[in-house]
Amino acid sequence: MTKTLDYYNNSAEIYNEVTFNIDFENKQTLLLKYLQPGSHILDLGCGSGRDSKVFIEKGYKVTAVDGSKELCKIASENIGQTVICQTFDQLEASNEYDGVWACASLLHLPTHELKEILLKIERALKPNGYFYATFKYGEFEGERDGRFFNDFTETSFNQLLVNFPSLIIEELEVTVDVIPGREDVKWLNAIIKKIF
Repeated sequence: MTKTLDYYNNSAEIYNEVTFNIDFENKQTLLLKYLQPGSHILDLGCGSGRDSKVFIEKGYKVTAVDGSKELCKIASENIGQTVICQTFDQLEASNEYDGVWACASLLHLPTHELKEILLKIERALKPNGYFYATFKYGEFEGERDGRFFNDFTETSFNQLLVNFPSLIIEELEVTVDVIPGREDVKWLNAIIKKIF
């Protein structure tokens, strides 16, 4: 994860320019339609703060977290509140959040670490809470473009969640990348519910 965080620290300004103004409403709605107004959302790996800003403007309580110090500085300015700088493994909340938003963040974890973080997310969610996550679509796991990536298909993601009986998949959707020029990149979008 260190190399991936170095990538984001070194590319924070460019990453902000490329991602912050993307219209991501269709994906945000995937989670928000399950949440009550004013619900508490954890934006886990918030990047530039694009989605946190939208959630805050819509009246949700948001805790924004990212592991990149440089992105935390930028995101804090973008959303008008302090972004917590911590890595996924430092998540220690219990029954605190109505929703967890992990957009293109958990995909940087190898499978064995991802399982540990899913346990932490499961604990952090309230019963009947919802969790959104996206992964690049495919079967690759390893380094690509200076970062670690762990891709999933519908089948492999279902297999991943077999060990989490309290987490059930509500929706799985494959979509095309929203960044112009990257229409050949597909994403797996998942909505997961904590049932107990």
